[in-house]
Amino acid sequence: MTQIELTDTPSESDLAAIGEGLGAFNTADVGPSGRRAVAVLIRDEAGKTIGGISGYTAWGWLFTQWLFVPESLRGQGMAGKLLEKAEAEACARGCHGAWIDTFSPQALRAYQRAGYAIFGELPEFPAGRSRFFLQKKLSPR
Repeated sequence: MTQIELTDTPSESDLAAIGEGLGAFNTADVGPSGRRAVAVLIRDEAGKTIGGISGYTAWGWLFTQWLFVPESLRGQGMAGKLLEKAEAEACARGCHGAWIDTFSPQALRAYQRAGYAIFGELPEFPAGRSRFFLQKKLSPR
């Protein structure tokens, strides 16, 4: 008999089963994603990673999952430089678009300066803020 279980501690194999099932469904539905990780790292003088971008490319799109600039480097165009490098790699991979989301007003301005346009808003996420979803057209090489 099928059961539905709620948990806040799913095992790696539980998550793998969901991911593999969804991946197989999507591949059958729209074709393989070609998902590949992409990261652009900021390193300090000792070579320690202190910030950067983490994301992936899939189905012709770059998705920036995380972007962090240390406070000491903010206000110097660093977010734009990171995005530019990630976008160049995405273009080399044949991507035609990029998307990112944020609820930080400072990050929103930085992404808009980098050419991203809002395509969606989720009000009160978190309370008192809105989460914005942005996209940018890329020119594949």
